[in-house]
Amino acid sequence: MMVENKNDFTQGSIVSKLLRFMIPILGALVLQAMYGAVDILVVGQFGTTAGISGVSTGSSIVNLITFTITGLTMGVTIVMGQYFGEKKPEKVGQVVGGAIWLFLVLSFVIAAFMLIFARPLAILMQAPEEALDLTVLYVRICGGGIFFIIAYNVISSISRGIGDSNMPLIFVGIACVVNIVGDLLFIAVFKWNVAGAALATVMAQAVSVILSIIIIKGREQPFVMKKEYIRFNPEINKFIQVGTPIAFQEVLTQLSFLALCAFINRLGLDASSGYGVANKIVSFVMLVPGALMQSMASFVAQNVGAGQEKRARKAMAMGMMIGCGIGIFIAIFSFTRGDLLAAIFSKDAAVIARAAEYLKGFAPEAVVTAILFSFIGYYNGHSKTLFVMLQGISQTFMVRLPMSYFMSIRPDASLTMIGLAAPCATVFGILLNLLYFAKVSREMKV
Repeated sequence: MMVENKNDFTQGSIVSKLLRFMIPILGALVLQAMYGAVDILVVGQFGTTAGISGVSTGSSIVNLITFTITGLTMGVTIVMGQYFGEKKPEKVGQVVGGAIWLFLVLSFVIAAFMLIFARPLAILMQAPEEALDLTVLYVRICGGGIFFIIAYNVISSISRGIGDSNMPLIFVGIACVVNIVGDLLFIAVFKWNVAGAALATVMAQAVSVILSIIIIKGREQPFVMKKEYIRFNPEINKFIQVGTPIAFQEVLTQLSFLALCAFINRLGLDASSGYGVANKIVSFVMLVPGALMQSMASFVAQNVGAGQEKRARKAMAMGMMIGCGIGIFIAIFSFTRGDLLAAIFSKDAAVIARAAEYLKGFAPEAVVTAILFSFIGYYNGHSKTLFVMLQGISQTFMVRLPMSYFMSIRPDASLTMIGLAAPCATVFGILLNLLYFAKVSREMKV
């Protein structure tokens, strides 16, 4: 059975189909951001300042694992999209089977790593002494439930690969509701502080995965799937080759955020907690660029498979226009009313002030990242993920980390200047992408 017309991005209005696919992805990312923010919000209201730092630092470590897996599953999405563009539903099923086998094995390996090395990781992150044990506890509980976190990402990548962005929205919606209920029960009622936040996270992912599997089994899928496909098969090599550079870039990006968190942790508990609050707000600021990148990769992949390069480029240009238009308003609000946003997560005046301080520097990222992520989605859709990785490494180690470190060791270090390192690195990344785009255009003409 071939993919339904509504999920076929190789024909029809670009803007209409891009937005129709992107909006559910954006909705899922909004819910994911709420999912993570609720932990900080409830701990901030019913827990302790040390608890905020513990959740912030612990979630940074967990995010390193989660975003790495997300990067690897992007390879699954891209290869599936290309096969759909080529009208090869049997190949799609083999990709799905290989993905199930590979990520099941990885979940056991990662769980063991997180349980064993939670304390060394927290120490490496320079978690404040008051929050060290809480950070270790958060990482170990999430490590014990990492199977469900990985399973959610794999299921979502498969749905996006067949052009369906509605199902991931449903899955994360379920998780968000369960997480909110769990946080309020475990933290506000049982007073479990950081342990409650971690348990609510794992429980929410588990419920979401179980219900999503039930929903999927009751739906007819537009690809051929057989039990014998769930093994080590040749398609694994294909999506690993595409996804590994993306995953490696995510590792380096998250390591840079871990390093940034460590730099700020040295400035004291208020700065650490303030950055933790700001980081949750940042997750909302980055929603539109993130949705653009994910939807662009799937959209471009199908058109690449169908040999429609002009349509792929038009989609990238449209994505940039949409992202920048929305990003301007988000940037202005983040810059001018960061304190209002931070007050949602904490009652501590010092924490609120430090969070707002960081957001002033970070605010331009809402605009420039829309451009960068549209480029990245376009290149991912072409399977040019090696360049995506190299440009990510360049901006991280040539701009973001050096600037962040330099600003953090200055007397009376300003979180505003530390936050400014992000948009500066992104502008550098855009320049690299423009140069590469010119190179690719010349090669295509030849």
